[in-house]
Amino acid sequence: MTTLEAPVRLSAAPAGGGRRTPLTIAVTAVAYFMVTLDTLVVVTALPTIHRDLGGSVEILQWTINAYNMAFAAGIITAAALGDRWGRRRVYTAGLGIFTVASAACALAPTTATLIAFRAVQGAGAAIIVPLGLTLLTSAFPAERRGAVVGIWGGIAGLGVAAGPLEGGVVTQGLSWHWIFWVNVPIGLVAMVAARIVLPETRGVRTRLDVPALVFVAAGVASLVWGLVQGPTAGWNSGRVLTALIGGVALLGAFVWWEARTAEPMIPLRLFRSVSFSGAVTTQFLMAASIYAAAFIMSDYFQFGRGDSPLATGLRFLPWTATPLIVAPIAGAAFDRLGARRLVVPGLLMQAAGFAVIVHLATTDAGYGAYVLPFIVAGVGISMSLPCVPAAALNAAPEQFLGKAAGVVNTMQLFGATFGVAIATVVFNARGSLDSPTSVSDGFRPALAVAAGLSVLGALSGLALRRARRG
Repeated sequence: MTTLEAPVRLSAAPAGGGRRTPLTIAVTAVAYFMVTLDTLVVVTALPTIHRDLGGSVEILQWTINAYNMAFAAGIITAAALGDRWGRRRVYTAGLGIFTVASAACALAPTTATLIAFRAVQGAGAAIIVPLGLTLLTSAFPAERRGAVVGIWGGIAGLGVAAGPLEGGVVTQGLSWHWIFWVNVPIGLVAMVAARIVLPETRGVRTRLDVPALVFVAAGVASLVWGLVQGPTAGWNSGRVLTALIGGVALLGAFVWWEARTAEPMIPLRLFRSVSFSGAVTTQFLMAASIYAAAFIMSDYFQFGRGDSPLATGLRFLPWTATPLIVAPIAGAAFDRLGARRLVVPGLLMQAAGFAVIVHLATTDAGYGAYVLPFIVAGVGISMSLPCVPAAALNAAPEQFLGKAAGVVNTMQLFGATFGVAIATVVFNARGSLDSPTSVSDGFRPALAVAAGLSVLGALSGLALRRARRG
């Protein structure tokens, strides 16, 4: 039996392991909730952080970008380390890193310190997300994963919804420091629960692929940095071009190395599956659409319509809260229908909702007119959120679940960064934050781009196939 054919090595399940499966969902979903919460929680708090710590808009955006860069750069590495050293062990360490970094963010005396510890937070998130997904899916057979990932994604969807809302509530009611303090008790409880509830699992035990670790971490960081800097420094600037070209070259070197090494970190055979390749492409475009829309709509409601941070968070709820209800239902339907029948119409629904909002932004319509298109977009994306990663993992051999989860989550972070970058470029080309009118002028084409990305995701979703399991 070759290395690639070796079965996944699971430790013995704890006594009563069947009874612990709901707790497995709860423990991994709570941690994922915490991580997704912190992706967007800073958005509505940035004006207050600016008044307290200072720093320009260009500097303050790094409170978001530093988190996402470290998040994206570390995912595949974390998945490989979990396969080698034990997924629960590495997962618990990631929870510890995230918790300590959250406390450090709350105590940060300067903008530079806050940005630095946000990057450490991102490194912890890079461990939590892929290993949490792997620990969850390895506890259930393939025919139940859609429902399980749907529940997990629905709870995490609450984190997406609560991010801007919590940022607004806490910033106005207490102070911006408490958006980070809230992670500390959650993180500590999650660490203890993970040690008690989650069984230890490992993937194929291979040597640590150090060249691949260097290539992928440096390549992802360089590419993300270039995407983040492009809107402000200019896409033709030397540093941006160097970062983008260097990132592509490093990732190309990663692929070249993985194709030749005997024990690759990411087996390229995964991409021979049309369904897996379609799923990671859809994940990229879906994330790009979501984050582009969230980023640009936060500016629109606060600067274009004059809403407070709290009101802005509330405006998002018809869109961002629907995964809590719809995602578990979609996950259960995935097990019967497959991904394509849910993902394609779901992403088209989100695109349609965004298109209506683009039209409304040209009128003097009150917020009530926005509720229905927000709900349509929210139901649509909720149909897709659990199905895309479940389709990717079902298309991967069992021994490569950790590596497949790492690829899926890395593509999600790439998509998020790309979406924010392209939305910023389009917004700056057509509008500015100088007046409500100029905000609306930039908002409409930027949200139209988010709608277009959702349509492209629907097209790539046509490649999804139902997994065949023996």
